[in-house]
Amino acid sequence: MKTTLNTVAKEVNEVLQQVKEDQAIDLSKALLQAKRIFVLGEGRSGLMGKAFAMRLMHAGFQVYAVGETITPSIQQDDLLVAISGSGTTGSIVQFAKKAKEAGAEVAGVTTDAASPLAEVSSNVLIIPAATKYRRETEPDTIQPLGNQFDQSLHLLLDAIIIYTVKETSSHEEMKNRHANLE
Repeated sequence: MKTTLNTVAKEVNEVLQQVKEDQAIDLSKALLQAKRIFVLGEGRSGLMGKAFAMRLMHAGFQVYAVGETITPSIQQDDLLVAISGSGTTGSIVQFAKKAKEAGAEVAGVTTDAASPLAEVSSNVLIIPAATKYRRETEPDTIQPLGNQFDQSLHLLLDAIIIYTVKETSSHEEMKNRHANLE
């Protein structure tokens, strides 16, 4: 078990070391400039996106998870953070195009800089991890399906929030925004 745990941690660390810092900073800036933030993803990537949205809410951002019944229409000056490991998930690409047509900025988070999602995005955050497709350009991994991408995604998005709010939101303020109906 320890060998498996250490291998997974090593793999994720190797992925995160290859993320381009300027792309992460660009997403941070986009978060700060957005009137409202919408987060979109499918499957496990969508769950990581919802965790990201939750932390953004704790940090005081006006944020919505696309697909929830209380999510309003996206508009100009809003930001859609669209997550797809492959960058080819049809619904994600379609929603990104629709958001762009509405005047919103689109930040694509994917493994593939040449993907349809990257093409429609105004800024792109590339996470050089393995997906369920195991393309030649993806790193080797002991992990099944898109685990390496999803784990790297979660840690990277958390790091971006920490970087973004280090000067604007204290632990106490974030704790006060945390759910208390639990």
